[in-house]
Amino acid sequence: MKKITLLAPIILLIIITSFVFIYLISDKKPSQTPSALLDKDMPFFKTQNIKNANQVFSRSDLNNKFVLINFFASWCAPCKAEHHFFFEIKEMFPNLFILGFNYKDKENDAINYLSQYGDPYSFVGKDSDGMIGFEFGVFGLPETFLVNNKGKVIFKHIGPLTTEIINEKIKPLL
Repeated sequence: MKKITLLAPIILLIIITSFVFIYLISDKKPSQTPSALLDKDMPFFKTQNIKNANQVFSRSDLNNKFVLINFFASWCAPCKAEHHFFFEIKEMFPNLFILGFNYKDKENDAINYLSQYGDPYSFVGKDSDGMIGFEFGVFGLPETFLVNNKGKVIFKHIGPLTTEIINEKIKPLL
């Protein structure tokens, strides 16, 4: 009985160390939240244009197109940091449809933001209540999704885009 009592902490330490070692050698990245949408159909949505409420846009308007979707807000500092990259992407891939969703933002603030920093988007939709973001599983801003011409989500990135992410992750998929 005394031997078991003495060996128990050592066995427990070996088990814990084994799990930590397996975790460290695996490719898991705790800072990257996996997306339940990857390799699945893009969620249905219907939205109004941020500048013209009479112009309505939905998922069916994106049939047979590669689409880069970006959730942003005027109050989001990382969104401002990545904003210029969308102009570069638009120049590199002129046939890519870039869809912006203004997420939980005041309409006038969003319009002023796009006036001040420029509008790289093919369409900017309202997501005032966050329900479209909810359907996409938006975790925080900014978030960017790439959808292929079959309507499948093939890439998701949480946080601001960088040159490395564009060159290493997005470009190869286009």
